[in-house]
Amino acid sequence: MKITTVETMLLRIPYRHSGPPTGFGGKLWTTLDTLLVRVDTDDGITGWGEAFGYNVNEGTKATIDTLIAPLCLGRDATMISALTAELQKKLHFFGRGGPAIYGLSGIDIALWDIAGKCARLPLNRLLGGAGRRELRAYASLLRYHDPAVVAKLAAEAVERGYAHVKLHEIDVPPVAAARDAVGAGVALMLDTNCPWSLNEAQAMARRLKPHDLFWLEEPIWPPEDFAALARLRASAGIPIAAGENAGSALQFAQMFAAGALDYAQPSVTKIGGIGEMRKVLALAEAANVTAVPHSPGPACSRPCTSSPRRRRRCWWNVFMSSSRRASSAVSSMRATA
Repeated sequence: MKITTVETMLLRIPYRHSGPPTGFGGKLWTTLDTLLVRVDTDDGITGWGEAFGYNVNEGTKATIDTLIAPLCLGRDATMISALTAELQKKLHFFGRGGPAIYGLSGIDIALWDIAGKCARLPLNRLLGGAGRRELRAYASLLRYHDPAVVAKLAAEAVERGYAHVKLHEIDVPPVAAARDAVGAGVALMLDTNCPWSLNEAQAMARRLKPHDLFWLEEPIWPPEDFAALARLRASAGIPIAAGENAGSALQFAQMFAAGALDYAQPSVTKIGGIGEMRKVLALAEAANVTAVPHSPGPACSRPCTSSPRRRRRCWWNVFMSSSRRASSAVSSMRATA
């Protein structure tokens, strides 16, 4: 079965949230964007994948269209591991993270989709069977800075049925306001997106500890300083989560060896796809670290639903929208049998 075409499609869904205009990387988010990858074969079977993401979608799209897709044409679509390993080696000159790996992720996911269709099985069964029938969803707020806005949106998330709420603030007052708004019975996570040195992170952890965080996510700059992350974990008294910026299973092996994590967060659309994701989940199990796959897009659910309950927790990352229909008012999602 040979690959005949590789195409990309940038899907933009109009998006409004309840807070003031905000976004990331200098761009206001008015749409929820997903970069889809389509792989066609000469047997007439088509696979769909997803590649990261957000403000770099156009860069990833160009990388797939001009660099990765030509290397895939004519190749055997059933030889997933061999093809992705070869492509990683050929493309390493362009970085072991970023658009090259993001693009490979989309290709890999599409090839696994083809494998499932050939076997006439949903992918979770192809990967070993559904270990769970539902995924718990958490509401992921954007960064607003204003304590009143954060409190309002956190309370709205709980009212919609979420028992876990993730913030993206980098100061204590908005976190304190959110905790007051949701009460003690709601799990509150804080993703800071790598802002602090070790000393700064230790100081912030002391200030944040009274607010009973479920985890503190990506507090260290640079994110690949796993030794600093491990030192923070040893002293913070708050569980540490990280990994969305890792570009390979090797980096997770290094984090586990350093004792840096309570929660590992591999992103299937950033790390190389389902094949690399499976390696990370096996490493996490061996290291006795809880894995919480990271990605807001649909591809994240595939490795989640195939994971045994004893091995890892899975939450579906739902960006809060001002539309109840768009944000989903339920706190769990059904898995395909």
